[in-house]
Amino acid sequence: MDLGIAGKAALVCASTSGLGAATAQALAAEGSRVVFAGRRSELARELAGRYPGCVGLAADLSTVAGAQALHDAAVRAVGPLDIVVLNSPPPPPGTAVDLDPPALTESLASLLLAPTALVGAALPHLRQQRWGRILAIGSSSVQAPIPGLAASNTGRAALAGYLKTLAGEVAADGITVNLLLPGRIATDRMRSLDETVARASGRPTAEVAAESLRLIPAGRLGDPAEFGAVAAFLCGEPAAYVTGTAVRCDGGLIPTL
Repeated sequence: MDLGIAGKAALVCASTSGLGAATAQALAAEGSRVVFAGRRSELARELAGRYPGCVGLAADLSTVAGAQALHDAAVRAVGPLDIVVLNSPPPPPGTAVDLDPPALTESLASLLLAPTALVGAALPHLRQQRWGRILAIGSSSVQAPIPGLAASNTGRAALAGYLKTLAGEVAADGITVNLLLPGRIATDRMRSLDETVARASGRPTAEVAAESLRLIPAGRLGDPAEFGAVAAFLCGEPAAYVTGTAVRCDGGLIPTL
């Protein structure tokens, strides 16, 4: 299937590893001019160097100023953006009981304020050209909060509310706004979470991982490339009538439609 995004300028946030990297690579494989962005600037440039027309940039996605600076740098590198993929560094695990205002403020800056600032910077061009794709890499916690990830659950749900509202406001401009919600995908983040649970419970990490695997009807972890392929489709021309929705890529993990 031709996704119709060859030559499109795309920015993928936090794309030096994990789901961000998988998404950026999938878009680059379709011929998009992708900006790989993350704190590890050398890795961003190394990944981008594998694809023609792509660039790697350093980025601080934890603040509004950092998001705005990334947008401006991306435009200088590849031109006005056609595709914006939001992806935020996750806050540390923790309970709702222990979540204090400073920690919540910090997580909301990364998960909500910086992404909305980035979207706001990109929107004028998208509306003017009457074509655009805004996609957020979220979490299944948007639909089923994950125990022990209180800050993440709160911030991601808030961003989902903003994006759903935005989708209705810009649909007539030819701009789609969607969320892609991963379940358990084989990334360093997932391994880290298993290790955190193992330490807290005093059990081997392998036991914790096996226990969580039994909850997935597909019987396995997802491959990051599978997630990236779904993300690329949602950014493509064939998905022009898909907007304002949350799509799960979770192997059937969440037990609701």
